[in-house]
Amino acid sequence: MTTTTEAAPETRSFEADVAKLLHLMVHSVYSDKDVFLRELISNAADACEKLRYEGLSDPALLGDDGQPRITVTLDAEARRLTIEDNGIGMSEAELADALGTIARSGTKAFMDKIAGAKDAQESHLIGQFGVGFYSAFMVADRVEVISRRAGTDTAASWASDGLGTYTIQPVDTADAPARGTRVLLHLKEDATSYTESYTVERTIKTQSGHVPVPIFLKDAPDAEPKQIADGAALWTKPKSEITAEDYKDFYRSAAGQFDEPALTLHYRAEGLHEYTVLAFVPETKPFDLFDPDRAGRMKLYVRRVFITDEAQILPRYLRFVRGLVDSNDLPLNVSREMIQESPVLAAIQKAVANRVLSELDKLSTSDADRYVKLWENFGAVLKEGLYEDYARRETLLGLARFKTTASGGEWRSLEDYVGGLKDNQTAIYYATGTDLDRLATSPQLEGFRARGIEVLLLADQVDSFWVASGMDYEGKPFKSVTQGLADLSLIPLADGEHPAPAASEAVNGFIAFVKETLGDAVADVRASDRLTESAVCLVAPEHGMDRQLEKLLAGAGRLDAAAKPVLEINPRHALIEKLSGLETGDADARADAAHLLFDEARIADGELPVDPRAFSARLMRALQRGIG
Repeated sequence: MTTTTEAAPETRSFEADVAKLLHLMVHSVYSDKDVFLRELISNAADACEKLRYEGLSDPALLGDDGQPRITVTLDAEARRLTIEDNGIGMSEAELADALGTIARSGTKAFMDKIAGAKDAQESHLIGQFGVGFYSAFMVADRVEVISRRAGTDTAASWASDGLGTYTIQPVDTADAPARGTRVLLHLKEDATSYTESYTVERTIKTQSGHVPVPIFLKDAPDAEPKQIADGAALWTKPKSEITAEDYKDFYRSAAGQFDEPALTLHYRAEGLHEYTVLAFVPETKPFDLFDPDRAGRMKLYVRRVFITDEAQILPRYLRFVRGLVDSNDLPLNVSREMIQESPVLAAIQKAVANRVLSELDKLSTSDADRYVKLWENFGAVLKEGLYEDYARRETLLGLARFKTTASGGEWRSLEDYVGGLKDNQTAIYYATGTDLDRLATSPQLEGFRARGIEVLLLADQVDSFWVASGMDYEGKPFKSVTQGLADLSLIPLADGEHPAPAASEAVNGFIAFVKETLGDAVADVRASDRLTESAVCLVAPEHGMDRQLEKLLAGAGRLDAAAKPVLEINPRHALIEKLSGLETGDADARADAAHLLFDEARIADGELPVDPRAFSARLMRALQRGIG
């Protein structure tokens, strides 16, 4: 081996406005300083892949060291971090060409060179040598690169503080890698955490743990290297080579969960866009399921390089899905934030969301019990899509499961519901609230129960929103049992039930009196055909807002004034008939009765009386009359 005597360094100016571009990159392009490790390791992996490709035609380039590797060395005392690879390396001219101009991409040039070659698809190149390299200046006030090209007896160094110039010179091969490139970062005072073993190992495993080259870490210059990444990405392996235990371990590591995946989705898409998906549905609810930002938790990789976990691969209503997408088509360029605007990513997002929903649909058919457990955990989140994602509404309605008045506590699909529609039933009826037990005993359900009409019991907050969006299922609109006229007269009563007699003239007169007495407190008072057991209930006007939705909006301060309710009175109830018989001269008793009926309906609806003190006084007078 020959050596080269070091010559005086030659100072050159960058071919681009380095200071301006570096300032832009450091302060605008990259939002996370950890990215520099990803970029430098990506470049190192690229160099190893280039050597692998060129070694196919010239095995002598590999010499006695055919196993690619990347070694990261920490030196806390010198405040230095070194990343070294045994890849293809660079000559002095290549160093100047690759690092003298920002945004020059050695990888792109290499890909152009091998375009159309037989093994081009097998060259797992990642990163773009250029802008990514300069991310090192986010944490270093000086960067040195020493490189020796495979198959040569010369080496060279490049150094810069990133402020407009760089130096380049030949160096003695004794001070250079036997082959490949060594990048030395002289860290800034506020970047000393990158000499801590835990920080660096965690960052590398998170961002670059799946590059196709093994990565080793040395805690100190004289320490023994330990392998922290094996160079094999699980999602790139054939499914036949991956065990359930492998999937579970990866899921726990990637998702930060301690349970087992309830559903694993692993496939490779080919065609217009090529990408691999490895996704999991957790067995239990993640702690951040209802985080206010409702962000997704799918990671985006490009050719096994971690890009971001904020790309919103899946819609927000699928945020419980954990995993990753690894694309072969997305650009790995200056801005990981701007990548979200890529039309390629948009196409991937659409396809992956459709595939996840398709797999959930298959599970609902093939293993109903497993699907029900999944729905119990994530149904409330999935239903957000019913008002957020119009394009997939039909699919989501098919996936939805409900407790109903006819389900006996079991979950029912809308297909089940529609299959049990009664003669002349033109709508899917529902009741919204906050408690299933209270919903099941709501007075508004009595007329539906008497006719055997099934009613969906919707106890999640999101239900009040999606049912109000005007959708239908197989041509049947959703209609609240607490809104407008029930219009049940066309639906026959269940076997054994007999039609109720028409209201008497006295009852109709009493209903008119109640309406006059309550005045502006109600929108209307009318006889009800939805009540069979209770005396009264409250409903929303025909074109008004569902009462539960109104309560939610009012509680959130998003409603200026609530609509006046409609008081429905059961004209066949014994109490109403008794009250109708009161002497018209007993005005006080009749007025008290009118207000008490209204307050009773409010209490049954989960509200307080309009005036608790007045309610108490009226109730006391009524008791005294009853005793007296």
